[in-house]
Amino acid sequence: MSADSPTAAHSAQPVHGAPSAPPSRFQRISNALLALCLGVMAVAVFVNVVLRYGFGSGVPASEELSRLLFVWMVFIGATAAYPAGEHMAFTSLVGLLHKRPALFLGMTLLIRCLVLAGCVLIAWGAWQQVVVGYGSRSVVLGYSTALLPLPAFLCAVAIGLMALFEIVNRTPLDLGHGAEVE
Repeated sequence: MSADSPTAAHSAQPVHGAPSAPPSRFQRISNALLALCLGVMAVAVFVNVVLRYGFGSGVPASEELSRLLFVWMVFIGATAAYPAGEHMAFTSLVGLLHKRPALFLGMTLLIRCLVLAGCVLIAWGAWQQVVVGYGSRSVVLGYSTALLPLPAFLCAVAIGLMALFEIVNRTPLDLGHGAEVE
């Protein structure tokens, strides 16, 4: 198939046909932080592997640093995925209500309230872990172990605030995402 054929031109379009919006500042910062975490993790693990297998020694801090960065990367990614609508969604039932605006709005508010309630529970539990870890230090690097549950707390607060903003503004659910169905 040639690059100028109609099929090739069609396959280059996004799944839902609309051109994608330029990334927001939040998305750019999130992507940069994710790339930084992944890059540091990759270098730390690579150096550690080379030192262990090549020279019989290693960097003890490599594993601890990688674990800390992985936890932060997961929660930065979860926070960045929420406004992009990339979290798992079960829209098949809600999609049936799109012709009944009052029910659709009610279901949207219920879903957002459940998201908000989940965020409150996660933030509450994560904050308790931050307080417990505040007085402890990691074994190798010596950082406060409160840094491990802190991203869960920050993620829950950020997603909770975004959900609250959507509730206040009555932002409709986006059912037009480009999910692939097998």
